[in-house]
Amino acid sequence: MIERVHEHIREELRTNTRTDTIFVITAILLNLITLGINAGVASGGEGSATTTVVMFMFAALLVVYNFVAELGLIKGRQTRTKLITGLIKMYDDNGVGGYYDPSLLEEYKTRYNLFMLAVLSTGIVAIALPFVIR
Repeated sequence: MIERVHEHIREELRTNTRTDTIFVITAILLNLITLGINAGVASGGEGSATTTVVMFMFAALLVVYNFVAELGLIKGRQTRTKLITGLIKMYDDNGVGGYYDPSLLEEYKTRYNLFMLAVLSTGIVAIALPFVIR
């Protein structure tokens, strides 16, 4: 039975990793693509109301998606912590806890914080820079 629980936790960790990867890659790509579009619109020379509305719509999209991505990464970090804490307890209960260093939890936390910073910083630049160019 322990093997099944162990495999289930490992599968949950794999799913968690894939989901977090999708959030990060999608957010950064969306930020960079929108930055390019809005920068092009802003540098086009036209100061029409239509181009301003388009820029604001893309900025709103970025705010919403980046908010969702940040929340997803926070939940992913919490899930990973719970799953690994369970694994560590299972390993300790079975006398093999010495093979898994609990300090890895802090390493994962740092990594998540860096991912969140990358998403947030590209989002801020993608929103602000086109308006500065304009």
